Amino acid sequence: MTHTMLSTAADVLAGIDLAGRTAVVTGGYSGVGLATTRALSDAGARVVVPARRPDAARSALAGIARAEVDEMDLGDLDSIRAFAERFRHPSLDILIANAGIMACPYTLVGPGWEAQFAVNHLGHYALTNLLWPALTAAGTARVVAVASGRNPDWSIRWADVHFTKGYDKWAAYAQSKLANILFARHLDVLGRAHGVRAYSVNPGWIRTPLQRHLTVEEMVAAGWIDAAGVSVPGLFRTAEQGAATAVWAATSADLDGHGGAYCVDCRPTAGNPSDGSDAARLWSLSADLTGIDRIGRG
Repeated sequence: MTHTMLSTAADVLAGIDLAGRTAVVTGGYSGVGLATTRALSDAGARVVVPARRPDAARSALAGIARAEVDEMDLGDLDSIRAFAERFRHPSLDILIANAGIMACPYTLVGPGWEAQFAVNHLGHYALTNLLWPALTAAGTARVVAVASGRNPDWSIRWADVHFTKGYDKWAAYAQSKLANILFARHLDVLGRAHGVRAYSVNPGWIRTPLQRHLTVEEMVAAGWIDAAGVSVPGLFRTAEQGAATAVWAATSADLDGHGGAYCVDCRPTAGNPSDGSDAARLWSLSADLTGIDRIGRG
């Protein structure tokens, strides 16, 4: 079935039975993540939502069948390790790396990592590695990294990924989202022999708590909202529409032959010629920073 930018996650999963499948959705209790959790649950999946604020997550997920909450902070490797050790499901069919932060003030987490790079990328890199036994046990698992609309000017600051020489919140965000794309690209290369495929997705423009670090004045200047705080007509999708490409990448047979693809509006794109080498370089850097590389070692 062909889907469009107006399709919702429920549209994508219509007629798909996920009974007996297990999914993990980071950030799965707010915005696009909540819509993702609800759609997967409605299709029959058991959905585990690791959350930095588990009480808030339980409140948001109340009434959603088969949704479970556990505690995890993507900026804290010890917290990620503890979650992975508590994950007792014999196999993991779907991992959606959805949680993220955007344009926050300069913040260091963990052992001195810039927060956006840490939460949006390094935490998900570590989580995927630590859940690798469950992913390979599924036989046909998929990992989906929720990125953003790719700009050709995006880059990884290889010599200063933590912005110690001067912080630009938008450059840091762009770096973290490019890292999501490159992470999925290399994960698919490493995982395909083990039955694990990986993709990255652009959810489109959605107003969610992701914008919490932006002032009204910044969003007015960007042309997102008017002075009264009302969204510019036609610019933003709903959270349910934003979740569509992620659940499509997690389930669609149309992605056969497109491993590692960056997906937009429920379709794969050709990608960037430099992605292969940059993705391998990022993987090596992430392994060095986290001290974790269970997948790279086979």
